[in-house]
Amino acid sequence: MQFDVVARDSGSSARAGSLQTAHGQVPTPIFMPVGTLGTVKGVHPHELKEDIRAHIVLGNTYHLYLRPGMEVMQQAGGLHAFTTWDGPMLTDSGGFQVHSLQAIRKITEEGVKFQSHIDGSRHLFTPESVMDVQRQIGADIVMAFDECTDYPCEKSYAREAMQRTHRWLDRCIQRWEQTDPLYGYAQALFPIVQGSTYSDLRQESAEFIASKNAWGNAIGGLSVGEPAEEMYAMADEVCRILPTDKPRYLMGVGTPANILENIALGVDMFDCVMPTRNARNGQLFTQNGIINLRNAKWRDDFSPLDPDGDASVDQRYSKAYLHHLFKADEALGKQIASIHNLRFYLWLVESAREHILAGDFSTWKAHMLPRVQNRL
Repeated sequence: MQFDVVARDSGSSARAGSLQTAHGQVPTPIFMPVGTLGTVKGVHPHELKEDIRAHIVLGNTYHLYLRPGMEVMQQAGGLHAFTTWDGPMLTDSGGFQVHSLQAIRKITEEGVKFQSHIDGSRHLFTPESVMDVQRQIGADIVMAFDECTDYPCEKSYAREAMQRTHRWLDRCIQRWEQTDPLYGYAQALFPIVQGSTYSDLRQESAEFIASKNAWGNAIGGLSVGEPAEEMYAMADEVCRILPTDKPRYLMGVGTPANILENIALGVDMFDCVMPTRNARNGQLFTQNGIINLRNAKWRDDFSPLDPDGDASVDQRYSKAYLHHLFKADEALGKQIASIHNLRFYLWLVESAREHILAGDFSTWKAHMLPRVQNRL
């Protein structure tokens, strides 16, 4: 993998880059649609490529490990072959999912014992086994096994979890170096910065992660309920320490405004379920604001979904039609809204990149922030 910074914004820490993976090139900043179970909900792989124009998608180790399982995954030849997505792919290590299973998991130095949310069966994730599973899945970029803490979190526990994440990282790296890719192409391991919302812990963790000289680095444990300003403060602390010549991935973030603010801080990669989850509930993100399609005001509005949007669905369908589909609980409404929202998120990061290259990102961002937060 190779990452090159091709332009920097003079008014912020935003940068435009190019990330080369075994399955293709990714322009940054970039948003990655979330395909947790080997599918972006309600979206065909060809729509990801043709309508949404995604460059890289995300899968999840925890969910894929449980279903379909690694025997099927290896028989298929890895997740790329299994899903027919031939572009770059990243897998989350499952640390966040295990974090969310507090009632049915136990964290020890060895790893995490947990019960399947599907059938109650018992499993153990260790740094070593998570590396093995991600070799079997075969993503271009894989994440180290980490412990994500709640918000709020006592500082003593945040420190304990951060230090355990660091020890687990050393074990991840050792296992990674002892194993080889299974499908004939290179994979890159990203460690994850933790430390909750404590500035000194975030700095300590960022310095530890930076010392590993990995291909890229991730920032975890944010967007878990903390105020946006605390998220930005922690991301800023970390980006000031992480290497400038490596991609920075802020995990699980977020709203369009969150993405713009964190691009300005120097983040390159994002993922979030928000565009598809909110789409399934009738919410559209547009260049002029946020629309709730279930509201009666759209019942006879025959204007396009987003008059300024560049996705084919934006001009093809009206707000009135989508309102009808949601009121009638038709699956097509959720599918069209998902394609629209994902394309909007990709448009947002593409536009940010264009303005970084043009040298006026900060001015453009100031113009866009109130628009993307406006409720129509």
